[in-house]
Amino acid sequence: MVIRRLVPTAYRPVLANRVLRRLILGFAVSYLGDGMSFVAVAWLAIELAPEATAGLWVGGAVAAYTLPGVVGALVFGRRLRKLPPKRILLADNIVRGVFLGVVPLAWFAGALTPPLYVVLLAVSSLLHAWGSAGMYTLMAELLPEEQRLAANTLVSSLNFAATIAGPAIAGVLVTYVSSALVIGLDALTYVFLALIVVSTRLPDSRPVAVMDEPAARGGFAFLRSHPELLGLLALTWFFNFLYGPVEVALPLHVTNDLQAPGTLLGLYWMLFGIGAVLGGLTIGALRQLPLWPVTLAIVVLWGALLLPFGFDVPIAVTVVCFMLGGAIYGPFVPLSVTLVQAKSPPQHLAAVLAARSSVLLTASPLGTALGGPLVTAVGSRATLATSGLATMILGAVACLLLVTRKSARPLTEQRSH
Repeated sequence: MVIRRLVPTAYRPVLANRVLRRLILGFAVSYLGDGMSFVAVAWLAIELAPEATAGLWVGGAVAAYTLPGVVGALVFGRRLRKLPPKRILLADNIVRGVFLGVVPLAWFAGALTPPLYVVLLAVSSLLHAWGSAGMYTLMAELLPEEQRLAANTLVSSLNFAATIAGPAIAGVLVTYVSSALVIGLDALTYVFLALIVVSTRLPDSRPVAVMDEPAARGGFAFLRSHPELLGLLALTWFFNFLYGPVEVALPLHVTNDLQAPGTLLGLYWMLFGIGAVLGGLTIGALRQLPLWPVTLAIVVLWGALLLPFGFDVPIAVTVVCFMLGGAIYGPFVPLSVTLVQAKSPPQHLAAVLAARSSVLLTASPLGTALGGPLVTAVGSRATLATSGLATMILGAVACLLLVTRKSARPLTEQRSH
């Protein structure tokens, strides 16, 4: 009953904004396309690549779908920072839609090769980090400060929902139609969002301010002087880095080890998304517990739930483990951000978060890029288990360091007296 009363109160003012409602529709459709491509990008790479190097090409394709956004955020920073958010969002949608749209056209023409495929994915993602910044800046301009948290939460919920519906739809389409067609549908979702942006009267005045260089430098300086925050950043980076190989190894595990169709891969990711949504609902309860121990427990438990993939167990076991893994993984981001908010003075919070974001942008894509050679060297089953074991070791080391630091603190206090 409490939730029923709180949710309408929180979201009613946001949804009352007619312009934002149109944008949210476009975001929802675009997120659904990305959710479908989450399966299709890897699956098409498997279909295009020679069997002996499939792991390398899957890793390259998955990394190309995200990693160049880091390059674009840095290379185009000076030029794009001067543009209003509407134009940046529109530019990202056009680039994404055009270059993803070339993929099915080249495939139908018989001209799509693994190198061309990776290049098209890479170019399509060059402006995506800026597009995301433009989106959130635009929402901030449309809403008063007290409504922004509800709007951001609503958009994040749509993204989580897309990870449930998108892979399920894609699993069917890649099995019975074509994985290239799924990527073409993703391109159309960006065209749809671009049309909404063009046809809607939006703020067109203030430029986007992301990755502000002075703020970032100040944030790094603050992090260096606060070991706990620096340790949290390192933990989050390695946690995301070790997750990266999973995105490469899982589709190859389905095709090579299990000899299963794309519907199973869609099922894995759909249940992961459901688990993440359900896990996110526990945030209120988890905040009543000490945040550091809960955060470290998430790291260890996620790693433990990947270990069964390394053994010859029934598919149902790994499916359940992956869904539970989603429930474990889902709360990590908001909890880690809450820790940063709790440990950072208000006057330094924006700079710290800017520095944190610029560092974390590289973690998962680099892990994904590592996944290709790792799968080629040891196989997809061993890669999944190795990722899990390494993540458990990461959590154990972080736990040991935390205990050591807390034990050393009373000794330091005694000496000071």
